[in-house]
Parts: sequence; C-alpha cells; structure tokens
Amino acid sequence: MTSEVRSKFLPASSTSVRETVFAPSSRSLWQMLTSRLIRSSGRLPDFLCLGSQKSGTSTLHELLSGHPDVYLPARKELQYFTLQSNRDTHWYSAHFRMAKSNQSCGEITPYYLFHPAAPQRIHKLLPNVKLIVLLRDPVERALSGYFHSVRHGFESLVIEDAFDHEIERLAGSAEILFHPGGRHESHQHHSYLSRSRYELQIGEYYQFFDRSQMLLIRSEDFFQDTKSVWNRILDFLGLPSCPLPRNVPCANHGAGELASVDPGLRQRLRSTLDATYRTLMSDHGIQW
Repeated sequence: MTSEVRSKFLPASSTSVRETVFAPSSRSLWQMLTSRLIRSSGRLPDFLCLGSQKSGTSTLHELLSGHPDVYLPARKELQYFTLQSNRDTHWYSAHFRMAKSNQSCGEITPYYLFHPAAPQRIHKLLPNVKLIVLLRDPVERALSGYFHSVRHGFESLVIEDAFDHEIERLAGSAEILFHPGGRHESHQHHSYLSRSRYELQIGEYYQFFDRSQMLLIRSEDFFQDTKSVWNRILDFLGLPSCPLPRNVPCANHGAGELASVDPGLRQRLRSTLDATYRTLMSDHGIQW
C-alpha cells in the first residue's frame, strides 16, 4: 500500500451531502409527532444493532432471538434505512406485526453504521431508538471484510490491490446513496478500510442521537466474556435477565483465511488506521 493512498484515505460518507435536517430546537416537537406516527402505523423497532460488519452481529441476532421478551424478524438485515429506503413505513412495520405486546422489537443491519444517510433516516423515524454497535479490531475487521467479499464472489482483486484501489472505487458513492433506495456496489462490497473508520461513523450518529442512546461494545469482549457483555446489553435495553445457551454460537465466521495474512500487511493497515485506534481509545476507552 502506497503512502499516497494512506495519506489520502477518506471516509466514503460526506457531511457536505445531506438531506434536509431539523434544527436542534425543533427536535422535541419532531420527536412527539414521530411518536404519534409510529403509534398509528404499527410496531417499529425499540432498538437497532448498527454493525459493524464482520464483528459478531449474526451471533448477537441468534442470542437476542432466544430471549422471550425480544422480537426480531427472522430475516436479518432488513436494510430499511439503506438499500430499502424507498419503501414506506408500513413495509417496515409489517416485519414486526407478529411481536407480542410485551416484547421489545429490534433488528440488526450492519450496513447502517457505515451508510452515510442512515443516521438521519433512522432519527427521522425513530428518534428515541436505542442503538447497539459491535466494534472489532479495525485491521482484523478490514481483512475479514475482504475475505468475506471474496467468498461471496464480490471481489476479484488480490488483497493488496483491493486496499490500494478502495478510494477510487468508492468515489462519488455518497451522492448516490443519499437518494432513496440508492445503491453503490463498491460502497457495499469493497469498503474494507472505510468501514473500519469507526470514529467517523460514530461521530455521524452523535450528530443526531444522544450518547446515552448508543452502546459501544468491543467484539472481542463479546466473544471472550459473553456473559458479562450479554448482561450489559440486556441492561441497556431494559430487558430482564435471560440465561445464555450452553454453547454460544459463533455465527457467520470465516474460513480461516486470516491466518495466511502477511504480518507486514497487518502492520501497514494498522498505520493507515492509526487515527481510529487513537480516537477510540481517547474518546471511548476502547483499545486493541
């Protein structure tokens, strides 16, 4: 990876491309009106898991699905605030119509964290929603994302070339994605380093949501100390205690490709993502 690519590395989203937003002073009125809309249009999520991709969201989906006081659609990744944003609220609400009145509704779509239009779209419909974010070591997440795209037939470039060409592949994506239902193949499938810039993505959400509405979890803690993290999640969501299954699933894991990665490449990626590591430690106390 060239020094030029490292120095010019930028997020795929752009704060200059925005849908119209409400002034902060108008948010309380907007939240009241939105709450009335939600009550009239059926159930909508009480919580969302935003991502990140390849960080344990499939495992979290399985665990939450087993909680008697939680309702998740059988289908993970509804993409309502991203790829399906041209659909109406009733389409979204229909996915929760089978929820019992005492159940907390939620859904998990890892693309929400990275998609530039998702924070505002979510806030517009669900201003009081609780947000869970699983964060994996940025370098390991980027590498895992690459191998995920290879396995699913989205990537033909060798690993070094894929990282070196990421910026040009994602060029112009934000403008497309702010259109309802807009899609950009490379933004979704070739955004390896960009998706690992957690500090930028979390910063976008903080422009719309109070910090108390977001729970940031280190993925490594989720898998290594699952019981403790599970209790944190239940407490955050206001849910009663529920025992974990005897064998916690490790869903949608890779095929062991990470073991073959050159240590030198890992070192270069760590340097590229240095700002992410430093900011997550200084602002959130999360360290890898």
